[in-house]
Amino acid sequence: MNFKFTSRSERDTYVLAQNIESEKFPNMVICLDGELGSGKTIFVKGFAKALGIEDTITSPTFNIVKEYQNGELPLYHMDVYRLDDDDNSIGFKDYYKSGGITIIEWADIIKDKLPENRLDVIFKVVDENTRVLTIIPYGSEYEELCESVL
Repeated sequence: MNFKFTSRSERDTYVLAQNIESEKFPNMVICLDGELGSGKTIFVKGFAKALGIEDTITSPTFNIVKEYQNGELPLYHMDVYRLDDDDNSIGFKDYYKSGGITIIEWADIIKDKLPENRLDVIFKVVDENTRVLTIIPYGSEYEELCESVL
């Protein structure tokens, strides 16, 4: 079952991420997709803040992965936009099973490297402020999370 959420501001997206964080669990994987400027990094900022991470969150476009160890759980923020599809040096599965939370921007680029159980969030720009987020849970933990939050 897919869920829809209409965000009318960056604040709405930020708060949604905080609400999803409230249902977090170890080894959670969240995959974000949508055009440039659609709100993916805003989502990560809200999630990180709710985790207790005080660092400035920016998209790790040139680093691929930024690790934040100072929250309730470790957060692994990935941006795979510039990743070569054949690059196996990242060790995605190691991150997925590390006990932390992995959030991947542009996740559609690495479809074949994503875990079966995950939460997909697809951002669609409607206008300058409005986004429609399609949230797709894969696995019972993610379905329960969506039913609790949405």
